[in-house]
Amino acid sequence: MTELLRRGRASLAFSFFAQGAAFALLVTRIPAIQDRYGVSDALLPAFLAAVPVLAGAGSVATEQLVKRVPASALLRWSQPVVLLALVGVGAGDTMLQLALSLAVFGLSVGVLDASMNMLGVSLQRAYGRSIMLSFHAAYSLGGIVGASFAWAGAHWHLALWVSYLPVVVVLVPAVLVGSRWYVDADADAERVAEGGRGAAGKGDGVVFKLLLPLCLVMTFAYIGDSTVSNWSAKYLQDVLGSSEQLATVPYNVYMVTTLVGRAIGDYGVRRFGAAAVVRLGALVAAVGFAVVAGAPGAWVGMGGFTLVGLGLCVLVPQTFAAAGRLFPGASDVAIARLNVFNYVGFLVGSPLVGALGDAWSYRGAMVVPMVLVLVTLVYARSFAAQPDRYGGGHERPRTADVGRGSNGL
Repeated sequence: MTELLRRGRASLAFSFFAQGAAFALLVTRIPAIQDRYGVSDALLPAFLAAVPVLAGAGSVATEQLVKRVPASALLRWSQPVVLLALVGVGAGDTMLQLALSLAVFGLSVGVLDASMNMLGVSLQRAYGRSIMLSFHAAYSLGGIVGASFAWAGAHWHLALWVSYLPVVVVLVPAVLVGSRWYVDADADAERVAEGGRGAAGKGDGVVFKLLLPLCLVMTFAYIGDSTVSNWSAKYLQDVLGSSEQLATVPYNVYMVTTLVGRAIGDYGVRRFGAAAVVRLGALVAAVGFAVVAGAPGAWVGMGGFTLVGLGLCVLVPQTFAAAGRLFPGASDVAIARLNVFNYVGFLVGSPLVGALGDAWSYRGAMVVPMVLVLVTLVYARSFAAQPDRYGGGHERPRTADVGRGSNGL
């Protein structure tokens, strides 16, 4: 059983890595995509907004699908679709082809993100200790690798499909082979727990009331993340007077610090508990945004964005993990619903900062994600350990029944 868990953990980590690479390859080449298809500046926001909207729809669909199909099966088949849709984005010639490829990408990403985190929470429960941050660290590493390939493609002026195809040719067979070792939680145990939870298992209003604090934390975290992703370069160049070359550095540094923070974050959860790690992460991220807002120059601003990365990186993985602890008998449903707010934050964050920057000032706009991240402190008690606490001397014995492996499907 221990070997099964190790294989399940390694294969799922690779799935997170592949998704990080695919997403980075898409978002870092948006200007090239716009040029290839002749998408106007006025129409581009509609295309960009459609992806998270459809991803939210895919996550909602996953909530229903997972009642009939194991999460491992949904992940196994949605990930190759995401990767192939990426090639479609790079290889098309018409606006219709772009729209169809992005639609497929968005819908399948929603299924992928939800099912991937379902399996992560399931494995964490089976391990009896915090491992969720390590999966998201693999995602960050994939993002760095994907962004590096995107940079190489842009540097050598390669066609989009030429940049995308080698990565997809490698990743599609690799994720299909790795999917043989995905591990689902025991279905019977889930049903027993669900029956014992009453209203929580039925997914009525009681669930949403309990889940709402985590939904808000997820939204605030992604508002902060999208602020860095979409506005750090413009902020350094236009507000802090950096060079164009230096303005590209903060996002790369942000990704690296996100990787570092997630790589060591599980140890902090085991040692101090999830609530303490979330509080510290929120404080560090808020201080980072404060430094950015008040920075006298580009290098101080870059230091602020570094702090933001170190703080924000723990919030999303721990939010998924907290949902799994709150609803042990309905964790898949809770995670699917929670995942929708990932896309809500992404949709709200960038336009919000842009509108405030144009109407007021970009320095003032940076205060908004700072305040929202601080609000996370109010909800930190939702991350407090349940009776099956992971870490802090309260780890459960590693005797959890993890049920069927996905290769039995």
